[in-house]
Amino acid sequence: MNENKDIQVAKQTIDREIEALRVLKDSLDNTLTKALDVLQQTKGRVIITGMGKSGHIARKIAATMASTGTPAFFLHPGEASHGDLGMVTTSDVVVAISNGGESKELSDILVYCKRFNVPTIAITKNPQSSLGQNCDMVLKLPDNGEACPLGLAPMSSTTATLVMGDILAADLMVRKGFTAEDFKLRHPGGKLGAILRHVSDIMHTGDEMPLVDENAIMQDALITMSAKMLGCVGIINADGDLIGMITDGDLRRWMAPNLIEEKVNKVMTKNPRTIRGEALIAEAVNVMNNTGRGITNLFVVEGKKPVGVVHIHDCLRAGVS
Repeated sequence: MNENKDIQVAKQTIDREIEALRVLKDSLDNTLTKALDVLQQTKGRVIITGMGKSGHIARKIAATMASTGTPAFFLHPGEASHGDLGMVTTSDVVVAISNGGESKELSDILVYCKRFNVPTIAITKNPQSSLGQNCDMVLKLPDNGEACPLGLAPMSSTTATLVMGDILAADLMVRKGFTAEDFKLRHPGGKLGAILRHVSDIMHTGDEMPLVDENAIMQDALITMSAKMLGCVGIINADGDLIGMITDGDLRRWMAPNLIEEKVNKVMTKNPRTIRGEALIAEAVNVMNNTGRGITNLFVVEGKKPVGVVHIHDCLRAGVS
C-alpha cells in the first residue's frame, strides 16, 4: 500500500513540475531577447546572486555559464554586504534571483548596482516585488504553486529557475558559436575532458611507430613488433604510404614453420582501418570495437601516410572505454 502511495506522490510531483515548465515555456517573450543582448554584450562577468534555495540554483547557473563560454560567478548576498561588493565592476551584469522577489539580503547589491550603473536582471515570479521594481528587466517565473505536498517548500519554483538559467546559457552558447572544442578547453579533467580529447593527444609517434617496408620479410616484422610492444606493425610502400598491417591475430592465422621467411606483403591485412588525428578518442574506441572481429590498434594517417598509432589501452588510460 505504501509503495502505491509513494508512486502516486512521485507522479504528482513530476506532473506539477512539468506544469511549471509548461507555464514558463508559454510565457517567454521578447524580454528574454533583451536580457540576452545585455548578457552577450557585457565586457565583464555575469554575476549571479540569490539567497537560500535561490542561491543554490544561482551557483549552478553561474557554473554552467562559466563552463559554456560566459564568464560568470556566484556572489553570496550576505558576503556582498561585508566587502564582496568590491567584486562587482561597472563592466559586469548582475542577475538577481528571488522567487517572491522580497529577499532583503539582496538590497545592498541592488543599491550598489544603482549607484554605479551596473545593469541588473531579476529572475522572479513577481515583477511588482521590490526586486522586480529595482532591476532593469525581469525574467518572470511561473506563479502556479509548488510541487511540495504542503505547497510551501521551493520545488517547482527552483526547477523553473534552474531551467531559466539553462535557457540563458544555451542561448548564449548559440549566439557566441560555442563549440565542442571550446567546451573541451574548459573541461580538461574528468570524464568529459577524456571524451573530448583527440586521438592525436595520445597516439604514439615518430620512432615509437612500428613500421616496416613492404619488401621486408616477417623476421623483420617480428623484431619490430617485439621492440615497439604495441602488438602490430604497419607496412609502408616506397612512397611512405600505409598499405597494410600485421597484428598478433595475423600471426596466429599464418602460423607455419617458414613464417619468418615470408614477405610481409603476403601476410599483412591490406587497406587496414585507420583514423584521423583530429578524431575524438571515443571515435577510435568505436572503430576498434565495431570491426567485426574487433581490433586493438589503429594507425593514424594524414592522407595515406602514417603519423601515429593508437592502442586500445591508450584509450582506456585516457579514461575512454
